[in-house]
Amino acid sequence: MNEAAAREVVLVQAFETAQPVPASWSEEDRAWATRLALDDAAAQGAEEAFLARRAHHAMQRLGPREPVAAAWLARRLWRWHWLVWAVLIGGAIGTLADSIGGSQRINLLAPPLWALLAWNLVVYGLLLGHWIAFVLRSSASALGAQPASGLMRLLTHKPSSGSLVTLTERVLRVGRGLPSLGVADASASGSAAALQSFASQWLRVSAALSTARAVTLLHATAAALALGLIAGLYLRGLVLDYRAAWESTFLSAVNARSILVALLKPAMALSNIAPPDAATFEAMRSIHGVAQAGAPAGPWIHLLALTLLFVVVLPRAALALLAALRARWLARHVALPLDGAYFQRLVRAQQGEVARVFVVPYANAPGPQTGLTLNALLDKALGDAVQIEVANTLAFGAEDEAHALPLPPAGTTLAVAMFDLAATPEAENQGCFARQLAAHAPTIMLIDETAFARRFKHDPTRLLQRRDAWRVFASALGTTPVFVNSDAIDEAAARGVTLAMRSPVNASAAP
Repeated sequence: MNEAAAREVVLVQAFETAQPVPASWSEEDRAWATRLALDDAAAQGAEEAFLARRAHHAMQRLGPREPVAAAWLARRLWRWHWLVWAVLIGGAIGTLADSIGGSQRINLLAPPLWALLAWNLVVYGLLLGHWIAFVLRSSASALGAQPASGLMRLLTHKPSSGSLVTLTERVLRVGRGLPSLGVADASASGSAAALQSFASQWLRVSAALSTARAVTLLHATAAALALGLIAGLYLRGLVLDYRAAWESTFLSAVNARSILVALLKPAMALSNIAPPDAATFEAMRSIHGVAQAGAPAGPWIHLLALTLLFVVVLPRAALALLAALRARWLARHVALPLDGAYFQRLVRAQQGEVARVFVVPYANAPGPQTGLTLNALLDKALGDAVQIEVANTLAFGAEDEAHALPLPPAGTTLAVAMFDLAATPEAENQGCFARQLAAHAPTIMLIDETAFARRFKHDPTRLLQRRDAWRVFASALGTTPVFVNSDAIDEAAARGVTLAMRSPVNASAAP
């Protein structure tokens, strides 16, 4: 899915999952967009094509109602001429910078050019170390993977961002990456929460793409800066007489010459410029307080320019090209979290499948209203076509019996471990039961507080304390509990189902 289509999909997702529901988008609108996408020939086949066409149809209604969102979608988040500006600015800074100084004498052991070379070598080392660590971390999982999947992980991987990369990413987003959240239109339509949700979701989805673009700019600017320094050396050398010398407190002429020859040896081999002999190099030594002309700097400028070219300009240009190609590929292949509950619900609608929910009550038989309550909650999270099966209540302590636990059948979309709020959660009982259920299907924890709320309706503190106990217990299992009161089903319960499905019970959580 390309970047433009992905932005529409994520924006529509934000409006359809926002709580409270924005007035600009209704269930009728959702069903209308789905129906058009199902009838659209361009949406047939691949899941991403269906999602893209559905979002495109949805924006036909949502766009006119939400001018803030529509205006943001119309913006271009990236323009390739920014890369040209980065090169021009970097080259101009390098050309105007005097890397030698006003004395017109090059201290061969301490020009700022050596600091630039050292910095770039550090950058290359950090990049190499990061990718080696990435390969080592992913080697185990890649052993059984197809070559294409390994390439996909490499392309979509988001490198760890340094401060410069992070700063560049933020600059790219200013006025473009995120919609305005405080405008009167958003507040009036109740869409501020949806826009804020979209902002956070899009930042996660586009993280790899934003990083690739930032890295492209930084590498291109670094290459242009070094190229500008080279140009500045030669331009000043046309009208100024540069002299080469060296000075050191601790190094002898032999040692200093050996260091320079080692550092400049590749450039000497390419240019056929031979290093001066020991006597000539000794004569180039500068002594404080003693006037000394030094040697002509022309050959040394050639050597420094070649070193900059091969150590900075060409590698940085190659890295910029690779990052640009990667950014271009990522812009055409934005990866959406299709395994999430929202997207799975739409995929089931596309394929005409029914969501199958398996509910297992624990230690307490559900009340007569439980079926209606479950239908009301799960319809919003899983779609209109939901098949709910409620198993027999599992007795307290029966989770240790091999054949007592009702197991969800094959193809179960969601398992629900149902508890009573009045019970005290224990890891060896309720926790063991929830983990066993999670080993067979994605599982959420539903806490029925109907009876407890009726009993302590005049003491809300007891209800809050009991809820806190279950929250702590559920957190140890890697999930969040869903509290349900059949007497009053509120939006918080419906939202809780969606949140719990994003982080279901961890079957391997420590007891």
